[in-house]
Amino acid sequence: MKRLALALILLAGAASAETYPEARRVLSLGGSVTEIIYALGEESRLIGRDTSSNWPPEANALPDVGYVRALSPEGVLSVSPDLIIAEEGAGPPEAVAVLKSAGLPFVSVDERYDAQGVLQKIDAVAAALGIPDKGHALHEKLAAELDAAASRAAAVGTPKTVLFILSLQGGRVLAAGTDTAADGIITLAGAQNAMQGLRGYKPITDEALIEAAPDVILMMRRGDEQADTEANGGNSETETKQAILALPALGQTPAGRSGALVIMDGLKLLGFGPRTGEAAVELHDLIYGGW
Repeated sequence: MKRLALALILLAGAASAETYPEARRVLSLGGSVTEIIYALGEESRLIGRDTSSNWPPEANALPDVGYVRALSPEGVLSVSPDLIIAEEGAGPPEAVAVLKSAGLPFVSVDERYDAQGVLQKIDAVAAALGIPDKGHALHEKLAAELDAAASRAAAVGTPKTVLFILSLQGGRVLAAGTDTAADGIITLAGAQNAMQGLRGYKPITDEALIEAAPDVILMMRRGDEQADTEANGGNSETETKQAILALPALGQTPAGRSGALVIMDGLKLLGFGPRTGEAAVELHDLIYGGW
């Protein structure tokens, strides 16, 4: 009953949103939005994507108008969209203002890093496309997967602590605190973010790393070998693993002593799209699989 009531509330909100069922040239800005459109079976309406939209693989065949947070109006207008659906934070704001002033329907989808937030995202994209029935079906499928993840999380006794490392630059760890996608997926997996006193993504000192005492280190694979290498100070994934585990400060933590380091696909892990329930279960199994 509780899940049904939540679904009705979310769908009622989506029903009042802007809807464009007549749109046939849809531009998707943001990896999770693109993934949702494919999961809804509406990919035939897509005429472009942003650089972060690399799943499913066939999305890479669409024209790329640039990175979602560094758009140019010229790049966006080059594909002649009649509807733009974007993740919250698409920009820069000046570019978005130009696009809106051109009279283009521009739907911004709210970003929240919890179960309710990802379900609302599904509903918002379905509402924008004018396909409530497909949206309801995907909503229910994902809700069931999130319920399964929640059941696993609830069965955990003492949660393990997980440190998410976004990148390693010059030997400095850039870690995730609260109010981040990493914090959200760690929670859904039934674990606890090791950096509770940190907000956002920030570099941390060796002392902070030792004090956090993570049980597991979590990192993401961006899906682009060059991007991964650049984010990790010129190191390949194998070299990055070795560099992380070789950090003297990490060696003084439970994760370092046991070699507990997990790397998952970045969009699946942090996208908060249709694979979020699957990602939470996968991460749970990796965290609690024994080290």
